[in-house]
Amino acid sequence: MKPIVNLYVKSSTALISIGVSVVVFIFLFYTETGLGLFKETHLDKIRAKGQLDILIRNAPTIMYEGRNGKVGLEYDLISDFAEHLDVTPNFIVKSDTVGILQGFINGEADIATAGLTQTTVREKIFYFGPQYQSVEQQVVCRRDSIVPATPSDLKNTRLWVTAASSYVGTLKQLKEADPELSWNETDAYDSEQLLQHVWEKKIDCTVADSNIVSINRRYYPELVVAFNITDPEPHAWLLPMGASDLQKVLNQWFEFYKSSGELQATLERNFGYVDSFDYVDTQHFKKQIVKRLPIYKKHFQNAAKKEGLPWTLIAAQSYQESHWRARAKSPTGVRGIMMLTLPTAREVGVKRRLDPKTSIFGGTKYLKKLIRSLPLEIQEPDRTWFALAAYNVGMGHMKDARKLAVELNKDPNIWNEMAEVLPLLAQKKYYKELKYGYARGREPVLYVKRIRNFQDILEREMIEESLRTAALKNESES
Repeated sequence: MKPIVNLYVKSSTALISIGVSVVVFIFLFYTETGLGLFKETHLDKIRAKGQLDILIRNAPTIMYEGRNGKVGLEYDLISDFAEHLDVTPNFIVKSDTVGILQGFINGEADIATAGLTQTTVREKIFYFGPQYQSVEQQVVCRRDSIVPATPSDLKNTRLWVTAASSYVGTLKQLKEADPELSWNETDAYDSEQLLQHVWEKKIDCTVADSNIVSINRRYYPELVVAFNITDPEPHAWLLPMGASDLQKVLNQWFEFYKSSGELQATLERNFGYVDSFDYVDTQHFKKQIVKRLPIYKKHFQNAAKKEGLPWTLIAAQSYQESHWRARAKSPTGVRGIMMLTLPTAREVGVKRRLDPKTSIFGGTKYLKKLIRSLPLEIQEPDRTWFALAAYNVGMGHMKDARKLAVELNKDPNIWNEMAEVLPLLAQKKYYKELKYGYARGREPVLYVKRIRNFQDILEREMIEESLRTAALKNESES
């Protein structure tokens, strides 16, 4: 009879051996099949490399180079998410949707953000992040050319759309009801360029998302929306199929981002001025950029440089005040190209309000003074918008509005929340308790919105002017 101890040892050794074999088998099985805890997740890879690779397009609604670096809705959103992950955003720029989708399929990035519509077809290939914006697909033509009234009228137009876009899928659906419907697809031009081609009368119509149309019709005011071909559709970021860990973290971050008011502030910062479009006024503004601006441009540039402000901001504000008329005056006593009141003129040392140079330097100095006088908690670009509003309605009313904001549980340091509070200064139940009383509070909100609109158009015009000048120089040298 074998000793019990020896039997126990042999049995234990066998069990240990079997146990090790099972563990090894499980490890190899789960590692090879990618089903287990040992597989590195998408989020692990991002954090390991310390970088979030992002496929993106260069466009006014997505990302573009502003005065102080990159700006744009998609750029702001994804940069904030990268900061949340504590990694560096790495932007991989593609020229069109085709490049974005193909690059993502090829595994070039962790996320794609380019104003992409969440469609049923794409849901079969990719995961999606949270929906941050809704847009309609719109048929856009030129107001003095062919403007169809219904989808069936498109048969009589030269209709072009970007290839591999959600617009193609919508048109295919319309074609099922009207087999004669036809269009041209191109991967050489994006939506913004096709809108420009409509404006230049190279094509009759195109299809674009409503946010893209809203931005670009201010640059090309003759563009007109013929009709919508979809109901509102969501925009969302693309994630790799299977990236459930990344999707979960993104969704959690977005819920906080939205509930904290950051999403609304980001949307306002990028699109808050767009709905101020006025065809007649925009047309007139673009004409005056050519006709009147050259007379005063140097004064705007010198005054802005002295005070450390963008000259396009001062020029845009001046246009809002006087339409660049040096001898402008109002029944209330404000005068000159910057429409200074007599007390304000005295405060900044302006003796001749109708002298354009003096007025521009005085108005710019006063705006800078307002910016400096605001509480430090108000950050840029909101700080500038607060100051512009104070230029219009007075700093006293702005202080009242900030006090009221606190009482209404609004943030007194965020412009988009103050834009909701300021109009309340015209309501007795609010202004009767305030130090400075009644004010036409809706006016400064519109005032700021229009200046932002004019500045954006002006900066676009300056870029195009520089490109034309460079092209002419190259042509003459060759």
